[in-house]
Amino acid sequence: MAITAGAIEDRPQLGILMMLAAWFFFALVDTSAKWLVLAGIPAFQLAFMRYAGHFAISLAIAISGGLSRDRLSTPYLGQVMFRAVLLISATMCNFYSLNFLPLTVISAIMFSSPIIVCFLSLTVLKEQIGPWRWGAIVMGFVGVLIVIRPFGEAFHPAMILPVYNATALALYSLMTRRLAGLVATETMQFIMGALGTVLLLPLAVWVWVSPENLTGWVLLFAMGAGGWSGHQLLTSAHRFGTANTLMPYTYSFMIYIAVLSWLVFDHPPEVWTIVGALVIVGSGLIIWKREQR
Repeated sequence: MAITAGAIEDRPQLGILMMLAAWFFFALVDTSAKWLVLAGIPAFQLAFMRYAGHFAISLAIAISGGLSRDRLSTPYLGQVMFRAVLLISATMCNFYSLNFLPLTVISAIMFSSPIIVCFLSLTVLKEQIGPWRWGAIVMGFVGVLIVIRPFGEAFHPAMILPVYNATALALYSLMTRRLAGLVATETMQFIMGALGTVLLLPLAVWVWVSPENLTGWVLLFAMGAGGWSGHQLLTSAHRFGTANTLMPYTYSFMIYIAVLSWLVFDHPPEVWTIVGALVIVGSGLIIWKREQR
């Protein structure tokens, strides 16, 4: 028997707590990846280990409940795989950009995704968008330009990668909301881990570099557990609260990243990064407030 998705429950407080915990795990994964990148571990290897660990946990859970093809099947397989590919490609770009950019810059650009969701609603879904949302879209892209500063000395070509990440995460968020009540979390987790492992294995073998100390090995394996935990919580959160209720709490990631970047790498965010991030957050909250109405 296939795993069935649970019904949507009206428990917004639990959903909010899950969102806060999910983004904390994601911040730990990105901080670990940055540490390993600085230690000379290639981005493809990091992405593979992140999904291999994810897959190992998902496989163990599936086996414990009786592994079978029917149990993990879903009539929405194509959509679930597309959702997984979006995140896998964003992860690879994210880890590669860590070679060149501070965590705070990457996270600030990445969190323009709610603005991109709104823009996609206009251009792809042909939804009607009023002047407030138009203003928020423009404001959000101004915030991104403040962070990137494309015509200044601080600009690096790798900043284009987080822009792709934001777009992929916007689509991933839309897919997660769509599938949360239709496909079991365990099924989405299993397919994501399996697909990421299979796609990234050849690249990881090609560039493999073994960590030089125990800390490196621990972080390498812990990324998979952190990624799995974050996505388990993120997907489950959408079963307990609406997207409009949960969206503002995604910005907790930027706070986590700023603190961890300062504590671990002694790299406080630059003034312009803070200004741009505040503009992006402000635009996202305006969109959220209008959606509530």
